[in-house]
Amino acid sequence: MTKEFTIEELDRIIEMAWEDRTPFDAITFQFGLKEQDVITLMRREMKPSSFRLWRARVQGRNTKHSKKRAFDDGRFKCSRQKQITHNKISKR
Repeated sequence: MTKEFTIEELDRIIEMAWEDRTPFDAITFQFGLKEQDVITLMRREMKPSSFRLWRARVQGRNTKHSKKRAFDDGRFKCSRQKQITHNKISKR
């Protein structure tokens, strides 16, 4: 990992890494970091206790790996999730 990231980019990478449904492939596509690079970055940028919590969380999670997902196209959407279309607040 040789690229230097801005604070905003680092925040976004860390946020994406914490998100359950964001696969590592999305981070690779957007920032050019492979899974091992993300792990290294998280280890460097987080407190040791936070890093251990994160690793335990993503270690066996199928949704963090595109090939292990139960759904193929698009993103997962819960059947109870409300539609946002025609919502003026969301378009601000």
